[in-house]
Amino acid sequence: MDIGAAGAGAVVRRARRRGRLDGTVKPASTNPDADPYTPHSGDRRWSTHHYDLRLEYRVATNRLDGTATIAGRAHEDLDRVVLDLHGMTVDRVDVDGKRAKKHTTATHKLTVTPAEPVAAGTEFTVHVRYRGTPHPLRSPWGQIGWEELTDGVIVAAQPTGAPSWFPCNDRPDDKATYRFEITAEAAYDVVANGELLGKERARAGTTWTYATTEPMATYLATVQIGRYRTTKLRGSDTPVTLHHPADLGTAAKTDFGRVPDMLALYADRFGPYPFASYGVVVTDDELEIPLEAHGLAVFGRNHVDGEHGTDRLIAHELAHQWFGNSVTVTRWKDIWLHEGFACYAEWLWSEHRGGESADTLAATYRDGLLEQPEDLVVADPGPKDMFDDRVYKRGALALHAVRRSVGDDAFFAGLRTITERHRYGSVAPEDVHAAFADAAGTAVDAVRAVTAPWLDEPTVPEL
Repeated sequence: MDIGAAGAGAVVRRARRRGRLDGTVKPASTNPDADPYTPHSGDRRWSTHHYDLRLEYRVATNRLDGTATIAGRAHEDLDRVVLDLHGMTVDRVDVDGKRAKKHTTATHKLTVTPAEPVAAGTEFTVHVRYRGTPHPLRSPWGQIGWEELTDGVIVAAQPTGAPSWFPCNDRPDDKATYRFEITAEAAYDVVANGELLGKERARAGTTWTYATTEPMATYLATVQIGRYRTTKLRGSDTPVTLHHPADLGTAAKTDFGRVPDMLALYADRFGPYPFASYGVVVTDDELEIPLEAHGLAVFGRNHVDGEHGTDRLIAHELAHQWFGNSVTVTRWKDIWLHEGFACYAEWLWSEHRGGESADTLAATYRDGLLEQPEDLVVADPGPKDMFDDRVYKRGALALHAVRRSVGDDAFFAGLRTITERHRYGSVAPEDVHAAFADAAGTAVDAVRAVTAPWLDEPTVPEL
């Protein structure tokens, strides 16, 4: 996501109904392996490899009836399977085809006691039938998850909003494939991650079926529902589809018409585009910020002016397909590995188009940092500040420092190494340092010394 236009810490999705940015953070989990930024999300005792979600949704009443079939593997003996789920009524749970002995729901959690314990190393399947009126979750980062638009739905779940609409193991490093079967009233288009396998008339409207064959983090799973027109953009080997309100057709096609050129640039700099296609959704509502999802990006109508006024934002969200969606952080404290890279991609696009160079932009943003408090450590900003704009800019400046240190050839070779080694997987800062060191033929400590002043210290160093 890009927060530059909204300001530091502004991660709420909608201009007309802003979530309260409550800086409080829940006490630490008793699970010592939990992510300290999101201590009540996810369970490291097991992992998933596939979600099958079958949803019936009524826009008119905000009613969701769903079944989720989750295929997983136990990493230790499980007498209980704990999933993340919020605000839904659970009617029945089966484990491996047998009705669960017991299931209970509490704040953010569904706890299932199977008829028989699941042994470590065993693959198992949990089938959950549930229903309710989905709504966004309040969090330290605003309202996140499933949210009603004026006439439709937006799902923006980063970092912990996925349980607002389906039961899951909500960790960024627990990536799985997905199949979505979503039924909504016939007047609406439904967009979800992955490839559209088909749509057909159903008793309740139209059923849309999508599938992702690449592993995806839970927070990147999305559903977008609205009255959209669909346009195919030409000029790219990667299929690009634009979904937009009818009255924005000409302006949207103009503003997003450079996406094929961006794809070509980033494929050269970062390596091949990681997914089969790319989709853009422009909602009929205004959104405070655009956001990324796996294979998709979502913008508000306020981001469309027909004059390329949001090219920077478009470039940023596209870059997340490589850094954030294909290559995903293991722990949320390393969010600069998503946002710093996407911010730097904006600078690369500016260079490519003959605008300000990365050198000029780096100097400008460094000067801007001097006007802000020097009290944030990017390598561990804390949960409240993980989306602070300084994380974005200092992360990008760390990358620019590496580029200056090792030269363009080694720098871009390092970027391609990162996306190749960790494609569809997880990444940590040491992986990034190692990739640049290998590309430059130098020691990892030498690369770490270049990034450390930007990542590990609160003061603003010289370029």
